[in-house]
Amino acid sequence: MNNRILAIIVLFFAVTSCQLEVPVNFSSESFTEASFEVCKTISCPELTINYVEAMDDTKASERINEAIKKHIITALHIGDDSISKAKTISEAASEFIKTYRLHSAEFPDMSAEYFAEINIVESYRSPKMTSIEMRDYLYTGGAHGYGHVTFLNVRSKNGAEITSEELLKNREAFTTFAETKFREAHSIPKNESINSTGFWFEDEKFALPETIGFTKDTLLLLYNQYEIASYADGPIELSIPLDEAAPFLAIK
Repeated sequence: MNNRILAIIVLFFAVTSCQLEVPVNFSSESFTEASFEVCKTISCPELTINYVEAMDDTKASERINEAIKKHIITALHIGDDSISKAKTISEAASEFIKTYRLHSAEFPDMSAEYFAEINIVESYRSPKMTSIEMRDYLYTGGAHGYGHVTFLNVRSKNGAEITSEELLKNREAFTTFAETKFREAHSIPKNESINSTGFWFEDEKFALPETIGFTKDTLLLLYNQYEIASYADGPIELSIPLDEAAPFLAIK
């Protein structure tokens, strides 16, 4: 009898543990142009790549690492082809260095050297969700560089990306709530156009940004440069306390 009870208890915990959504564990990885042998003898563009790598031997970790790898490869691609041929982060960095060398040989009077800085960190975790912040800043010629921020929101259980539609219970209701917060943050009266202070919302109608992410106690709405304002205005961020946003979230 005792053995049967013990077996039932063991089975219960085994099934329960499989159903729990356990946060992913990360390690920090980094490299610079100095990591490449070729850069010890020739001039190379400045590279600073810091990112996290999921350590667990699970499908979730595999999916997250693949998404991070694809992001870095895409960010570093400046060649003529529309899609990078690199298969690894190291290959993408080597391509960036090679393209810089080709451009500098073709245009020896370039006034400034290329550089790339990519920082990817875990910004939020819960038993159900992990949010990864990805910040890029590259200069590849011209008047100024270009920065971009995005968040990768994934399910802790399997690493599947969470779309904004899946994230929000009711997108329309949250948009109305977010507009109120946005107007308060930027002193835009309720009875005036959302663009009355200089923003570029299409058709003068407030819209959520492409980038929605999380920090420890905040939901972040982030409009990248040119999304609703000029380059000079920089990214526009709206931070909403997580406890205020929680009623609108399907996953948190």
